Amino acid sequence: MPAIKGLLDLMRQRLDPVEGESGAGFRGDGDLNGLPSPSGRKLRPAAVLAPLILHDGPPRLLFTERASHLLKHPGQISFPGGSLDPGDAGPAQAALREVEEEIGIGAEHVELVGRFESYETGTGFQITPFVGVLRPGYDLRPDPGEVASVFEAPFDFLMNPLNHQQRSGVWQGQERHYYAMPWEDRYIWGVTAGLLKSLHDKLYG
Repeated sequence: MPAIKGLLDLMRQRLDPVEGESGAGFRGDGDLNGLPSPSGRKLRPAAVLAPLILHDGPPRLLFTERASHLLKHPGQISFPGGSLDPGDAGPAQAALREVEEEIGIGAEHVELVGRFESYETGTGFQITPFVGVLRPGYDLRPDPGEVASVFEAPFDFLMNPLNHQQRSGVWQGQERHYYAMPWEDRYIWGVTAGLLKSLHDKLYG
């Protein structure tokens, strides 16, 4: 319990408030590719939640595997989230709405702790990421239309710089560099790994 309290204290100290602007600017896919973040492009607003599990064992983060039939990013590992809808009061509400729609966890089971740097994706989204502690008592109900599976990965592993790999591949005819954090048989990479690196730097940098 003391270790968990220390982690929560650190997050409340280092993360930005849930409402309002981030205090430390942008991160993005361009960070490893010599491109500025923000780039100046017109971006679509989106929000994600990094769900933190502190009960029943050591701290873990919860992830989704996107359904294989989706047109965009099929099979990739991600945090619950998506684009802001016109009815959303802001990014925080959008993140909570998406968590319930994608995996069935209602807002009453999420304690938002804070937010960290907005993240610009190569596909033109500005993602606002939040950390939220999951309260016990929820039932996972993944939407099969969006989610193939849900899994947990150890927070300590994901926050260990030794596990923050840099890899590259060809995208739209150009070599692109990106972060990857493989864990067991799960390949966490791209935007999700970039968000994890940003969270690490916010907490421990």
